[in-house]
Amino acid sequence: MNQQGHMASYGQPQPGYQGYQQFGYNSQHTAGVPTSQYGPYNGPVQGYQPTAVAQGPLRTASGAPPTSLPPSTAAQSIAYNQYGQGDVQNGPAMSDQSQRFPVSQPYMPGNHPMPYQQYAPLHSNAQQLPNQMAAMQISGSTNNAPPSASQSYGPPASHHQTAPTFPPTGPGSYTQYATPLQNIPSSVPQGGNLPQHPFPGQPVPVSTFTSPPTSTGLTGSALPPPPGVPRPPAMHGPPLSGQPQTGLPPSQPPTGHYPPQLNHIPTGPQSGMPGVVTGPPTQGFQAHPTQPSQGLIPQQNGSFGQVRSPQPNFAAPYTGAPSYTSQPQPQQKRLDPDSIPSPIQVIEDDKSNRGTEPFSTGVRGQVPPLVTTDFVVKDQGNASPRFIRCAAYNLPCTSDMAKQCQVPLTAVIKPLATLPADEAPPYIVDHGETGPIRCNRCKAYMCPYMQFIEGGRKFQCAFCSCVSEVLPHYFQHLDHTGKRMDCYDRPELSLGSYEFLATVDYCKNNKIPNPPAFIFMIDVSYNALKSGLVHLLCEELKTLLDYLPREGNAEESAIRVGFVTYNKVLHFYNVKSSLAQPQMMVVSDIADMFVPLLDGFLVNVNESRAVINSLFEQIPEMFADTRETETVFGPVIQAGLEALKAAECAGKLFIFHSTLPLAEAPGKLKNRDDKKLINTDKEKVLFQPQTSFYNNLAKECVAQGCCVDLFLFPNQYVDVATLGLVTYQTGGSIYKYTFFQAQADGERFLNDLHRDVRKVIGFDAVMRVRTSTGIRATDFFGSFYMSNTTDVELAALDCDKAITVEFKHDDKLNEDAGAQIQCALLYTSCSGQRRLRIHNLSLNCCTQLADLYRNCETDTLINYFVKLAYRGVLSNPTKTVRENLINQSAQILACYRKHCASPSSAGQLILPECMKLLPVYLNCVLKSDVLQPGTEVSTDDRTYVRQLVTSMDVAETNVFFYPRLLPVHKMDMDSDDFPVAIRCSEERLSKGGIYLLENGLSLFIWIGMNTQHDLIQSIFNVQSFGQIDSAMTALPMLDNPYSKKLRSMVDMIRAQRPRFMKLMIVKQDDKMELLFKHFLMEDKSVNGGASYVDFLCHMHKEIRQLLS
Repeated sequence: MNQQGHMASYGQPQPGYQGYQQFGYNSQHTAGVPTSQYGPYNGPVQGYQPTAVAQGPLRTASGAPPTSLPPSTAAQSIAYNQYGQGDVQNGPAMSDQSQRFPVSQPYMPGNHPMPYQQYAPLHSNAQQLPNQMAAMQISGSTNNAPPSASQSYGPPASHHQTAPTFPPTGPGSYTQYATPLQNIPSSVPQGGNLPQHPFPGQPVPVSTFTSPPTSTGLTGSALPPPPGVPRPPAMHGPPLSGQPQTGLPPSQPPTGHYPPQLNHIPTGPQSGMPGVVTGPPTQGFQAHPTQPSQGLIPQQNGSFGQVRSPQPNFAAPYTGAPSYTSQPQPQQKRLDPDSIPSPIQVIEDDKSNRGTEPFSTGVRGQVPPLVTTDFVVKDQGNASPRFIRCAAYNLPCTSDMAKQCQVPLTAVIKPLATLPADEAPPYIVDHGETGPIRCNRCKAYMCPYMQFIEGGRKFQCAFCSCVSEVLPHYFQHLDHTGKRMDCYDRPELSLGSYEFLATVDYCKNNKIPNPPAFIFMIDVSYNALKSGLVHLLCEELKTLLDYLPREGNAEESAIRVGFVTYNKVLHFYNVKSSLAQPQMMVVSDIADMFVPLLDGFLVNVNESRAVINSLFEQIPEMFADTRETETVFGPVIQAGLEALKAAECAGKLFIFHSTLPLAEAPGKLKNRDDKKLINTDKEKVLFQPQTSFYNNLAKECVAQGCCVDLFLFPNQYVDVATLGLVTYQTGGSIYKYTFFQAQADGERFLNDLHRDVRKVIGFDAVMRVRTSTGIRATDFFGSFYMSNTTDVELAALDCDKAITVEFKHDDKLNEDAGAQIQCALLYTSCSGQRRLRIHNLSLNCCTQLADLYRNCETDTLINYFVKLAYRGVLSNPTKTVRENLINQSAQILACYRKHCASPSSAGQLILPECMKLLPVYLNCVLKSDVLQPGTEVSTDDRTYVRQLVTSMDVAETNVFFYPRLLPVHKMDMDSDDFPVAIRCSEERLSKGGIYLLENGLSLFIWIGMNTQHDLIQSIFNVQSFGQIDSAMTALPMLDNPYSKKLRSMVDMIRAQRPRFMKLMIVKQDDKMELLFKHFLMEDKSVNGGASYVDFLCHMHKEIRQLLS
């Protein structure tokens, strides 16, 4: 008979993954997930008797042995009982992450106690055991003994285990793989006890979740039995016919059933592996849910099997082995979500390991802490990761290696990123009239990588190796190490990031630029007035203009302002300080736009304040009775552009617009929204602009340095793909407030507007990325315009915008010299000063793929993949784009499996340590509204998100695609820290809990129906769950610790994100809950997106196809 393992079998394609439990509302539950804390909403809770679930293995009453063992329970019973812990599911989980042994400690039979012996480490053949059985045909039966009295259902009394609970596990020597020593991790985690496996290829107990940056837990020989346990003979091959089977099942070709087990837990047959013998499977093990754990469910670092909740002093239980009884096994158990890589675990580990020490940038090719970790940067010669992050910090030396591994060589650059208060902004260097020192050939700017020679009279360029003369005024003697004596006095010789003051040679038309201008252009059509927008905006602008960006310690901003209102025609306002009242000039000839006044249109705010305030009083009254519903849009941008041209300055247009521009005018659009095109080959036209008019207009805007920020207030389709094009190509920002009502959405809009007006910004910018010989920048993603292949042109660039750059080989790289990247941004500051901001980064180069995979950053990789995909939808069907993403990711992981992981069965899914979250994050991207929309998502929303994501940095894409879900009911009142996040899945939510979910654009508070009344009273100021008003958008200000802490959390989360998130209250089983569940990214989505578990199985199948 075919025996199936306890996880999803997917040797052959299975339509719909029939083996998986589908989560729903009818008491359906996953084993191993603590119900009270994590069960699906209507799953069993204490004191609640669930009905039997059709899809999964039946649960028996507590203590009663099951009459027959389905693969799941039987599997676990062998696995756990065999390793002296037959009840791992039921003990209280500990959140601390186990003591760790010194790396060098030998593991030998002896009498000294080992805290992890109770789990007989699961590497090598012992690991293969359950999985070999999963993939073989079994004959004969085994005696299922009940569990021995010594096996208690709870935490072990001590670390000593009695000998009889240990099964023999095979020969006891470690297999030493010949691997270079540089793979040893630089630091052993604190508490130093469990053996960390220092070399890729060296076996290690799977449950030591402290792998170095390579894959974890390789196959090797098994561990010895404890003293006193006889070692049974190894079985090689199948028993003779008729012979009872006592040890391993016969070795037969795989039947195609391979449970996906990650990072070195073999899941397929390993023929001819001696020394693998199991103890008899025991009966009576029950798959009851564990008690709620306090805090994290620890997750293995790279080694994943069927893991149950954690045990005291131990970081994760053993993978369940399949039973091999002769009884039929009708159901196949769903892969346990706790056994696969957890984003939360990785994030928390990184915080604890890397969040305490400052990150010094002095070492080449250092991988920085994750974007989710709060850390301080010390610039010692390489740019801070806040400015540049790479997907790989160790680049392959040749293009062949790069093609083989398929890891994109990419950097995400955020040139004007905001730094925290405890980090100094880049120093400004002034070289006087001569300007910045540069290489004569490649024009790279002076940086710490330049080599001074001939006593300091010349320097050799680190990028092109050209030797240039040092100008007399810049000369300095060298010390005995060849460094200049003034090295640490000059930012450009000692820091990774700094600014040069640019000379007139760097200015347009060789003229020092005028200070920039802001022009506010307000839609005064019927919709804009009815929603309360015009009144709200005019009130706000009276005070907002006090906060225009200013230079350093300047008393007032140098930025001038102008005002236009429009519907089918445009109204310009003269607000010259000498006037008593503002004057309005109407331009109705919109086919040929011009600015009717020069003097008095752009003014200094302080000088004209009285006139400006008078204008804001009058605008809402002037248009109060309008019945004009049609608007224009193209001429509005043209008017702003002409005004900036006339004033000979760069600037920004703030356009507040409400409807599709249907009025007769240049840039007129028609409603072309068509849901029928979704998932067809023509779907791409929905993302493309419907006319070339705006393309040409964008080009003109960039040439003038005219940036467009667009605030949209639509009640229906407005064609964001076309209206947003100028914004996108000029480096502007787009904001969208669908069905805007001043009372409900005003807070969000005004906060966004404030931040948009006040943020750090550079105008009329050009960015160029130079690289050392061997690689070059070939592709760019972001909000900008390119008229050639090297210069990224931006009408403006603000502190939130990031540009993703891809590099390709054009020659071989040198392992010793490494690779250098220099990003130079030329821009005009808000005071009109022309500057160059320089960021330098040096990377390592390698000839071994293992070194590449050890120094990757998944978050940056995902940032690149999503931007690649979101650009791909402009020219390809979304289905093709999704397939391409999956293929490239599968190739990356298959290459690692083939070239870097130690030999093991094909049934294993082995992931590089640095990329173990690639599948879960990739699945989030594939399920996003742009690539896989549900019926409720509008075309405009998809285009809007597509545009937003294109200029996001790594931190923003990280939380946008895998939202942060915080258990509010676990807030520690005595600590400033947030509660530890939980995984984005419905089964993690407790009926008795309150959760906060945020993704940078949306903010929800979800309340379970069984939440304690005291907690509801403390936060919402009502007596019960039923009285909570789900229409509220702000928490009541109450004087108690819970309310204060939660409101402070919400404020801090909003402050971390570039856009204001409107709070939405979601009650369990409420109609809004569907929207909330859309953000639970590990679950199946309504529109057909796979769950994390299913997608992992799919990825494994893809990888195995590539390998075969």
